[in-house]
Amino acid sequence: MSSPAARIVGLYDENAEEWDRLRGPGSLFEKPWIDRFVSLLGPGASILDLGCGSARPIAMYLIRSGYAVTGVDSSPSLIGLCRSRFPRNEWIVADMRKLDLGRRFDGVLAWNSFFHLAHDDQRAMFEIFARHVQPRGALMFTSGPKHGEVLSTFAGEPLYHASLDPGEYRRLLHETGFQVVGHVAEDPACGDHTIWLARCTSPR
Repeated sequence: MSSPAARIVGLYDENAEEWDRLRGPGSLFEKPWIDRFVSLLGPGASILDLGCGSARPIAMYLIRSGYAVTGVDSSPSLIGLCRSRFPRNEWIVADMRKLDLGRRFDGVLAWNSFFHLAHDDQRAMFEIFARHVQPRGALMFTSGPKHGEVLSTFAGEPLYHASLDPGEYRRLLHETGFQVVGHVAEDPACGDHTIWLARCTSPR
């Protein structure tokens, strides 16, 4: 039997419709942080959404706000839902841990996706973030509040989450050319999510 960390992709792919139902268009509790993220970008900016899910509700909100969203998800089923809803946008089936699109975006978003990666995979992602963001571009991701691993439940199975220590996130961001411009641990106004917002000051 695969570990909970290795099971993430299959779990979401096999339960895509259930995930889509849970994250329907009326549940954008993240809006204040999404608005803060896009405030660092220009009108019509390009955004790379890593772990875009079914495009609802975040990518949908961004697209309808005039941003050029490219979505990446490891689940073919979820990407299929994205393509059916927004056929004019680019939707890519890919593992973010191996991503190399050869181009940069004004903003990179990894909301409720990055935190499913194991510790070493998270560490390696900062170079991938840096390769895909424009100078002065923005990066936003969610993590846990402290170093550790946590299992919740989705579709009757364990759902893996991991986090590094906040000090290590700050160090990794600095080392890959990012400056933290916003951080709240367990924000009560955003479903107790821990959010990091950074700007690229020294592109790789």
